[in-house]
Amino acid sequence: MTDDARIEFPCDYPIRIIGDRRAGFEGAVLDIVRTEIDRVHESTVSVRESRDGTYCSVRVTIVATGEAELRRLHDALMAEPGVRMVL
Repeated sequence: MTDDARIEFPCDYPIRIIGDRRAGFEGAVLDIVRTEIDRVHESTVSVRESRDGTYCSVRVTIVATGEAELRRLHDALMAEPGVRMVL
């Protein structure tokens, strides 16, 4: 079996960050993304609240340059209080 599912970098890479809905969550998440990744397209940022208003989902598309970069970003986002998942 070959590993044909590998990502070719650089590429546009959508990330969804899900966390507790609270004031400043979106800004905190985007600050982390901008600190780790300098290629953020503002037009690709979207925010949605869960149906019951408990959670918030921030979706952003970055230009990813490698797996190490994606791991660093994931670790930084998961260290933020209130972040529950990074997809």
